[in-house]
Amino acid sequence: MRNAFASEITSLAKENEKLVLLSADIGNKLFDKFKEAAPDRFFNCGVAEANMIGTAAGLAMSGLIPVCYTIAPFITYRCLEQIRVDLCYHNLHSVIVGVGAGLSYASLGPTHHSLEDIAMLRVLPNMKVICPGDAFEVRSALRAALQESGPAYIRLGKKGEPLVHDQEPPFAIGKAIEVRPGKNVCILSTGNVLPLALSCAEELDKAFVSCSVISFHTIKPLDQENLTKVFSDFALVVTLEEHSIHGGFGSSVAEWLARNRALRAQLLSIGTDDRFLHEAGGQSHARQIYGLTSEVIVSKIVASLSAIEALV
Repeated sequence: MRNAFASEITSLAKENEKLVLLSADIGNKLFDKFKEAAPDRFFNCGVAEANMIGTAAGLAMSGLIPVCYTIAPFITYRCLEQIRVDLCYHNLHSVIVGVGAGLSYASLGPTHHSLEDIAMLRVLPNMKVICPGDAFEVRSALRAALQESGPAYIRLGKKGEPLVHDQEPPFAIGKAIEVRPGKNVCILSTGNVLPLALSCAEELDKAFVSCSVISFHTIKPLDQENLTKVFSDFALVVTLEEHSIHGGFGSSVAEWLARNRALRAQLLSIGTDDRFLHEAGGQSHARQIYGLTSEVIVSKIVASLSAIEALV
């Protein structure tokens, strides 16, 4: 995902002289081609994320379009006040990019985990929250965010995530993408768990459960039209995210559902438990601890379907 971002922002910088990239002491080699293409529009702000956001606000007020990039927990938790007051309050055209979100940097410990960032940023007025599912969606998300007004947060994985789409799909902020059709269950996936969602759908097929998968790459604004459709068409709708079960994508859908109770489907929200991870290991190990594996997820879906059938 991060390579796709670096490639896309370099191409866009050649087209738009107002585009400025700010980094907080990360990705220097990653952005070598950007610096060749636009040497006066790359700024390494050092380990000073709050100052980077303030600088971005000044650049935006001067008519430029700043894109701020660093590791997800550092560009969100560490400078939430600056994001809220400097960018969102003034509704400034800017893009915040958090790389290595969720458990992508699990091996570096809890300081590098970002399992609460969606919850924190989605409640800020004017902020858009975008979580692309593969490298194709990353490219589309960046272009779309730069074309919109106001601030946006793009939440990336790290590297090595498999491609889900064969080519760039039609992409618009606030419009989900159907990746796989189905009849019984619908998994709404956000961010880098999209391949996991498809793996779960394949396992459910083996159990004769037809499963649809939709990439909900935008958490704010939600695709309410799509939500109305899936909650009307399916018996069970599942939200899947590499984020806490509190305040994230599942919570956002639950809030929407609370205002639309006449719909058919039950909601099952799957994410990380409300606890810190005190074990060392990579992303796959961390996912196993939190139960973000196809085996655990499929068992939860099958159990939920059985409970629904028992009530009918």
